[in-house]
Amino acid sequence: MKAYQKVLMIVAALSLGLLFMFPMWKIYLKAPQYPEGLELHIWVNKLGGSSDHVLQNFNILNHYIGMEPIHAESFAELQYMPYIVIFFMITGVLVALIGKRKLVMGWSGLLMLSGAAGILDFYLWLVKFGTNLDPMAPIKVPGMTYIPPLLGNKTLLNFDALSLPALGSLGILLGIVLSLAVYFLSRHTTTQKQASKTKRALA
Repeated sequence: MKAYQKVLMIVAALSLGLLFMFPMWKIYLKAPQYPEGLELHIWVNKLGGSSDHVLQNFNILNHYIGMEPIHAESFAELQYMPYIVIFFMITGVLVALIGKRKLVMGWSGLLMLSGAAGILDFYLWLVKFGTNLDPMAPIKVPGMTYIPPLLGNKTLLNFDALSLPALGSLGILLGIVLSLAVYFLSRHTTTQKQASKTKRALA
């Protein structure tokens, strides 16, 4: 790998640091009680919102339809996900320093698999909270579930929910795109070198 390719790989690894600076995902919720809307932020290591009372207001609404309260302590993922991100950042820098193209592809592939697993886990989390309802809830609609959308907009009774990736997810996207760019650039460089050697051998 050339020097600029190693630098690009280091940037790919360090871009995952955006997950600690910005939320990964956002869920917007509008209801008659909150016409201005509520904005829940899902970070790599915590839950928050656009204001201090967003999570509390989410849980108030959830109480009426029988959903479990949402607390960061309820999700083991928020405890170990930061270590996974740090692992990818450290190993990505090491891969850059070693400079082996196969290691770059292995790192990128593992990051993509981890991202896919994270999305699946998030979906299962939404299903769990949207279907495991308290039968004694004040508002009960037979056969009704309240699974928020994984991506996009969805209407649930008089609730309008919108789920979108947030800026922190850009770190994962950059990590994947830049590392793949490094792999293909490195392969192109190797191909050029081999072609040059062949020409010299035939000359």
